[in-house]
Amino acid sequence: MNHRSSGAPHRAAPLSPERLAAFGDGVFAIAITLLALDITVPDGLPEAEVAGAVQDALPAIGSYLLSFAVIGTVWRAQHGLFRLIARVDHWLLYTYFALLAVVAALPFPTRLISEYGSTVTATTVYAGAITLAAALRAAMYARLLAAPALTAPHSTPARLKEALRDTLLLALVFGTSIPVAFLSPTAAKYWWLLAVPARLLSRTPGPGGRASGKPRDEPVDGPPTL
Repeated sequence: MNHRSSGAPHRAAPLSPERLAAFGDGVFAIAITLLALDITVPDGLPEAEVAGAVQDALPAIGSYLLSFAVIGTVWRAQHGLFRLIARVDHWLLYTYFALLAVVAALPFPTRLISEYGSTVTATTVYAGAITLAAALRAAMYARLLAAPALTAPHSTPARLKEALRDTLLLALVFGTSIPVAFLSPTAAKYWWLLAVPARLLSRTPGPGGRASGKPRDEPVDGPPTL
């Protein structure tokens, strides 16, 4: 039986997946632009103080690069997600709006961590924002698994489960860094680097040594491997 035919009918939202993704592109673009506005140096400095001002701006630059990478990763992942969606119901719509609200607000924790990065508050607020964004994206994947009638023809449970696992790992890394921050904000920031090996370890080698699952932006031919 086709996995898309199971489940009760779901009331479609008034937006198509393509229009909703296009709206999200605008939110992501604005959020990334706002990140750069926090990188400034005082006006009217004498030449001798310019180098020092640029050095003082390095924490802001580092926070910008980190958040740019995070937002870029979430943006790329959301396009992979929408390629698996055939119809948007109200549950997916509201969850995606919540995700966009978190993304649009990311310039605030970014500025907070650039100015007060050594504090527990700034570190936990930033980690909490990334955790929430990952959790909301995971909720969308979970919704597609629970409501197969919403998925695109090339979507399979295996692809959805793999994407859900990757997203939950990201939420786990940033979420578990919060208690670490109460011991050491610096250690919590290094803890975030665990997201890279966690993602690599989640790619279980398949036959021939290749990672299981195919790229999320390409249709999958044949039956899924569970």
